[in-house]
Amino acid sequence: MKKAVVSLLILMLLLPFASFTAAQCPSEGHTVVLKAPAVSRTAEGELVGVATDFVITVAPGSGHVYVETWPLAEVDMQASARLAAQIAGKVLGVDMSKYDVFIQIKADSPIIGGPSAGGTMTVGIIAALEGWQVNPKVMMTGMINPDGTIGPVGGILEKAAAAHDVGAEVFLIPQGQRIQYVEETQKREIGGIVEINTQTKKVDVVEYAKERWGLQVIEIKDIYDAVYYFTGHRIPRPEAPAYVKIDTSFLRDDALKDYENTTAYYQETLERLKKSDVNYATYTTLMEALNEAAGILNQSKSALDDGRYYTTLSKDFQARIIIRHVDWYLGVKGPEDVQKILKTVDSQINASERIVSNVTIRGTTMLQAVAAAEERVEQAKSILDEAWKYYYSNDYWNAVGDAAFAYERAKTAVFWARLGERFAGNEVISREIVRTTARDYIDSSNLIVTYIESMYGDVIGNDLTQSIIQAEQYYEDGKYSAALFTAMEARVRAEVFLDTLGIDNQTILLDKLQGMKNDARTAIGLAQSQGVTPILAIAYYEFAESYEENGSPEDIQTAMIFYMYAKETAGLFLSAPPTPVSVPQDNTTGIPQIVIPTSTDSKTATDSATSTSKALSDGLVIALLVGAFIVGAAVGKKL
Repeated sequence: MKKAVVSLLILMLLLPFASFTAAQCPSEGHTVVLKAPAVSRTAEGELVGVATDFVITVAPGSGHVYVETWPLAEVDMQASARLAAQIAGKVLGVDMSKYDVFIQIKADSPIIGGPSAGGTMTVGIIAALEGWQVNPKVMMTGMINPDGTIGPVGGILEKAAAAHDVGAEVFLIPQGQRIQYVEETQKREIGGIVEINTQTKKVDVVEYAKERWGLQVIEIKDIYDAVYYFTGHRIPRPEAPAYVKIDTSFLRDDALKDYENTTAYYQETLERLKKSDVNYATYTTLMEALNEAAGILNQSKSALDDGRYYTTLSKDFQARIIIRHVDWYLGVKGPEDVQKILKTVDSQINASERIVSNVTIRGTTMLQAVAAAEERVEQAKSILDEAWKYYYSNDYWNAVGDAAFAYERAKTAVFWARLGERFAGNEVISREIVRTTARDYIDSSNLIVTYIESMYGDVIGNDLTQSIIQAEQYYEDGKYSAALFTAMEARVRAEVFLDTLGIDNQTILLDKLQGMKNDARTAIGLAQSQGVTPILAIAYYEFAESYEENGSPEDIQTAMIFYMYAKETAGLFLSAPPTPVSVPQDNTTGIPQIVIPTSTDSKTATDSATSTSKALSDGLVIALLVGAFIVGAAVGKKL
């Protein structure tokens, strides 16, 4: 008996270490085995590449995604796995609610990088759904984005080394990441004094891996490329229509009226300041602020003349915050006046919320606009909360500044709600459709931000983390639109950070910018092909162009962010089910050979980058407002 008990205990201890292929999986369905590179951190804090085994089974079920890891990863992979299953179903036109996905992951050491395995998991799920074999000599790294593109990741060099160590011949990386920047530290002792020099070195991963290991590194754009390299099967990409209309003429009348009203408000406030009895210091500060507003209004007029109507509205919005700050501050004689202003703003927010919440949503275009309106109501509330904090700390200057911002933000919520009504369709859509989308964005955003912190430490500050926390709070409060947009914006900023990390070469930034611009244009075209006018995406696209023209590195990055906003919002709430694709049944037997597409097949969006870089001239960064006015006119603030 004692011997039997000992044997049972030994068996129980060994079970966690048993081969993953021996784990219990459904008898139906298909299983594929892949390897993916990951990054682990040594006891000394050094990042090293490690190979990770993925065993992916897809079988008839009820839409569940099960993930098992050994050892436990630093970053939860569940959200990444769930997104991978969604994208696999979308690409193939398969209803994933009829399948269960089982993903078993094993590494030799704790790994960093739930998001970086998203592309690999998506490939595995697609292959299992179709019963395709995968090439064991191919490995990849890259996040999977909701639109099927492969997102940027860190640790490319370390992962390339890991791929070589386990016998890979082809290593797939996200498009635009072949150039990596590494820090080299050199120590030199002179007369007993140790001199340490750290230099940043540019490494071409494609050339480095080929020369050192004979490993072929290939940049890929999306999951369609990835599936082809792994399986030899070519899944047709969704194609945007040949003609894509991107203009904001639907905002022309709004922009003309708004510019006239804002300019008149500026003149009234300027005259009021000149006639006021404020002291010299206050007069000088307020006049500097109005001069800043005048400069922004000049930009608004230029945009208006160029037919960029959303940019006009956004510039008016920035200027109006400053003007209202000056206007209201001129009337402040004591704390009771500030309190009255804050109560006025509160009334405006409540009025805006009533208008937005009582709108009946009809059609996807209107849903996008109303979701934007709901987000702006919640932003106004948060800004007003900050204003009250300033008030109770006797900082009336900043209290009025935030109050002006909150007031104008609340009014833009009504603007978007009314704009949505112009594009109302016939189908009534429940607001609950936003809930699921918001949850997905929060999870994926949190995953990416945590991944960045795991890889690089606190290099992005706590702004993005706070945005995720705020999105979670909105979600818990039932404010799903605000949660969605807050999380989406955090994720976009995180992706731009990863995609531009260490890059100080403007040509490379322009290449990436052009790719993002083309992606945004394609997303808008796809939405239009489904009968949706993505008004928010079109507006963001135009706003990005206004920064792209300036040409400075800061403006280029701002343009990147807004192009990515455009791409993301273009696809929001498109409820039309994907059309099942007819997949060519080539290479259906045996392990597919490694086939490199021709230059025509793998043509990237950066082909026109050279002409773009010539067209862009170096511009001045828009000056930030002095003192307390920075809150109202931060670069990139949108209507």
